[in-house]
Amino acid sequence: MAFVVSTLTDYAKENEALLVTSSVLGSKTATLIKSQGNVLVGVKSSEKIGIMDTDAFFQDDSDCGFNASGTTTFTQRSVTVGKIKVQEALCPKGLESKYLQKALSAGSMYDSIAFAADYTSKKASRISAQLETAIWTGDSASANGNLNKFDGFAKLVAAASASVIHANTTTYYGPVALAASAGITSGVVIAVLDAVYKAIPAQIVDKDDVAIFVGNDVFRTYTIALKNANLFAYTFDGQATGELTLPGTTIKVIAVQGLNGTSKIYAGRISNLFIGTDLLNEEEQFELLNDPYAMNIKFMASFKFGVQFAFADELVDFILT
Repeated sequence: MAFVVSTLTDYAKENEALLVTSSVLGSKTATLIKSQGNVLVGVKSSEKIGIMDTDAFFQDDSDCGFNASGTTTFTQRSVTVGKIKVQEALCPKGLESKYLQKALSAGSMYDSIAFAADYTSKKASRISAQLETAIWTGDSASANGNLNKFDGFAKLVAAASASVIHANTTTYYGPVALAASAGITSGVVIAVLDAVYKAIPAQIVDKDDVAIFVGNDVFRTYTIALKNANLFAYTFDGQATGELTLPGTTIKVIAVQGLNGTSKIYAGRISNLFIGTDLLNEEEQFELLNDPYAMNIKFMASFKFGVQFAFADELVDFILT
């Protein structure tokens, strides 16, 4: 007689969206990018971001005639997604000798786990956290399996270094660039963030989606420095969620865990950042199914993910020398 798992399958189907909302698009950076509508769906391997630029030349209009001038240019940047899966086998029998036996159903044959909702929620949160890190520090050449599925913004920006604006220079930071050995301490962090702000291109600095991204560690150092500088006149709005407005500006400083421990800072328009994924495709699976032959419960998730930006010359980085 066949092993009936219809109840468990229905449960899994009802929670398929958890992978989408809590994991793939649930990380902080991904949520910000999604808010701009910059999610390319249906990407199986790679997709182009079409970029148009044009100039405008003012001419003397004191006489009749038509004199064409100016150029409109089309370029492209590729979003390449990594193909990622998460799989785990859970053996309920391993809980029989522990206090968790109370969560098991009666009998010796198990086709579900009582804490399935808690488990899948925790798993989704873990996927989200690891994706957040990969969004910034992912490197397809890394030996770290959680980072080598796609290239993150740090690597992509470094590859476009010739066009990116570097804030850790004498032009923006001061007479001497900040060395890695010095680090971003409370004594210099205010000057560092000011240098990043100064380096943001004039043509975008007044846009309402410009942000400065830092690690949680740098963000905490910054808030301490502001407090020690007695800048109490400024409202640290959203500090509990890792966001505040750079004093004297309208630009948000946003803490993201993907930059923790890197001492790297990036600034630009959020609308300049893109995500590529395949969420709407039937290959996307988030299932918790009984395997009657192996006598365990299997978690399976599968998705594609990658990031890219459009305009390198609208990005600012601060990298320790």
